[in-house]
Amino acid sequence: MTKKTGGWLESIKTVVYAGLIAVGIRTIAFEPFNIPSGSMIPTLQVGDYLFVSKYAYGYSRHSMPLSPDLFSGRILGSLPERGDVAVFKLPRDNSTDYIKRIVGLPGDRIQMRAGRLYVNGQEVPREALGPYTVEGDGPRMTVRLFRETLPPGPDGGPQVRHEILEQTDNGPYDNTPEFVVPAGHVFAMGDNRDNSLDSRDMISGVGFVPLENLVGRAERIFFSVDGSAAWYEVWAWPFAIRWSRLFMAVR
Repeated sequence: MTKKTGGWLESIKTVVYAGLIAVGIRTIAFEPFNIPSGSMIPTLQVGDYLFVSKYAYGYSRHSMPLSPDLFSGRILGSLPERGDVAVFKLPRDNSTDYIKRIVGLPGDRIQMRAGRLYVNGQEVPREALGPYTVEGDGPRMTVRLFRETLPPGPDGGPQVRHEILEQTDNGPYDNTPEFVVPAGHVFAMGDNRDNSLDSRDMISGVGFVPLENLVGRAERIFFSVDGSAAWYEVWAWPFAIRWSRLFMAVR
């Protein structure tokens, strides 16, 4: 009987230790996220699963499960690079996870004019790449694909080149006032410019994102499915996997 009880205790201890290790890794190293919407197409597709580095910007209460109110600000904090794809908690509720591209840093002036992005008064160059068919996020449609080149941050760094989508140059967020990013905040936008609720909407959208709300930087896609197979269609699972996206770096 004692041996049996000891066996149960050892099993419970093993489960507890494994849980603590998993929580520790999730808190300080990497956390998996999935993409449920098309606001970051073409960079991220609906059905992508990716790892987010928790250490990239330091740690806040949002680095921990359930965002316990244990402290304010960030520990070992650092600014994102302009162009980073980051996960953050929606400022309006501090609980919903959003993923967008950081285009504005503290002190930056951000504006959209006729669908073109301006950073500190300078138009961000973009190159037309032709038509692009959006699938898996509502009705199938063909839009325009561009390669945009963001300027480096105030401390230098690389010029980030990434792809964006535009359906029209006169959408709801294609012409905005000039936003001045306040200290301690960043400005985030989706790469699917006409289908993204982001910092361009200060009232019912994202608005400025406090640095404290940053969860981490998107690093690499580890799995991706196109949604064509239901959970019970085991025979169709291999054909639903986007094999070419596996282990792709997020840029």
